[in-house]
Amino acid sequence: MFPTALPTRKRRRPEVAFVGGREEVKFRDVTLFLVERRMGKSRRNFLSNLARSKGFCVDDALSADVTHVVSEGNAAQELWSWLEEQGFRETRDKHVLHISWFTESMSAGRPVPKNPVVEQRSCAHPSATPESAVSQYACQRRTTLDNHNKIFTDALEVLAENLEFCGNLGQSLAFRRAASVLKSLPAALRHLQETQRLPCLGEHSRAIIEEIFECGSSSRVEEILNDERYRTMKLFSSVFGVGPKTSENWFFRGLRTFEQVLSEPSIRLNRMQTAGFLFYEDISNPVSRTEANALKILVEEAVICVNPSATVSITGGFSRGKEFGHDVDFIIKTPEAGQEDVILPAVIERFKSQVQKRLFQQKVLSEDCLNILLYSDFQESTFDLRQLPTHCFEAMDHFSKCFLIIKLKREQETDARAGRDWRAVRVDLVAPPLERFAYALLGWTGSTLFGRDLRRFARLERGKLLDNHALYDKATNTFLPANTEEDIFAHLGLEYIEPWQRNA
Repeated sequence: MFPTALPTRKRRRPEVAFVGGREEVKFRDVTLFLVERRMGKSRRNFLSNLARSKGFCVDDALSADVTHVVSEGNAAQELWSWLEEQGFRETRDKHVLHISWFTESMSAGRPVPKNPVVEQRSCAHPSATPESAVSQYACQRRTTLDNHNKIFTDALEVLAENLEFCGNLGQSLAFRRAASVLKSLPAALRHLQETQRLPCLGEHSRAIIEEIFECGSSSRVEEILNDERYRTMKLFSSVFGVGPKTSENWFFRGLRTFEQVLSEPSIRLNRMQTAGFLFYEDISNPVSRTEANALKILVEEAVICVNPSATVSITGGFSRGKEFGHDVDFIIKTPEAGQEDVILPAVIERFKSQVQKRLFQQKVLSEDCLNILLYSDFQESTFDLRQLPTHCFEAMDHFSKCFLIIKLKREQETDARAGRDWRAVRVDLVAPPLERFAYALLGWTGSTLFGRDLRRFARLERGKLLDNHALYDKATNTFLPANTEEDIFAHLGLEYIEPWQRNA
């Protein structure tokens, strides 16, 4: 009834090879060393070669010749522990610097003076500053799928979910922020004292962590997991189209099982809930990356038939490197203004007609899958720039979108119980206007908490309003254009965070 945690695997990034001759060294009194940890091998190679092309000397090993150590995304305490293990000591002519010093130097074409504020922010020796080296904002942390503190984050997320079911969204968010900080750490916590300098960990979160250190589990979390209300709310809200309020309503009416809900004559299910119950066994099981790629073939086939110039990209958890998800999200990019308003209805019609026959001939679909559209809910665009900016963020944007349940051919075995060789899978499609594509892509990529903190950072630190539609600068009363996600990060003065590092 209650699925276990989904297996995850780190997404490998392709290596970038450097091709070229030996570059002239212009700055012989500076030897750089770039810390690969958190930066990644591919990015480190690229930046090292960039520095060499600018005349810098770069050492691939932390040798005695190194004068400037450059770090990106590392907590100061863990970074210095590693450096000291290598025998490195900061002296007057040896420095540990933030990546921003490197980027400024590359832009200037020469080593720029040290910026004490930048240095202190993330790279100074822990004894030099009492402030935490971990940002309170998820958009300033690089969070991969390598969660070294899962025993703690799982417990905190149970507490958060229970509070959501109780309608206490503020406290729920506090626990989720605490879990997010722990997910970003490069190593497992070894004792409670290590949490003292971490942001977003309040008294309650630390108490849970302390109990887990002492007992191996949290009695409060175990109590929640065995609580009838929590278990029932979790069961009902796992149905497509059933939210916390509906789940709570059914619980207080004395309903505890699907059978009781479906046999209750006073309950009238809407179309989405009806489909959710009908295909529950399929859509409650995780979708694999292989299945997501097969669905991309289906969607691209339909989209290209309607508009050969349009492109389709996977967003959501799969774009962040996850191997499994509960649905698959796609964003469609159309090359001309106005095309986004008509493409989704045309795609839905295409799903109902010729596309199935062609895919059947290509053996992507079985004969039983020819009518692949099991459910569709199309929502027309209500986007109007004149209604922006808004100070109240809405969870659902105003772009043209549709929520589908699609038949997908099983790759291995036939479902003997259902007598079919396909499974039902949830698919969401969104088609924003071309000039809004970057903002929509950023929002739909997630994670939820990463997006929430990005909006919070924009508002509190930069005086700007950000959502899935636009970025508004309150100081100049203008909307800031963006063609790519990188443009949005640049507008906010943030280092670009890759999608696979946004698993906050």
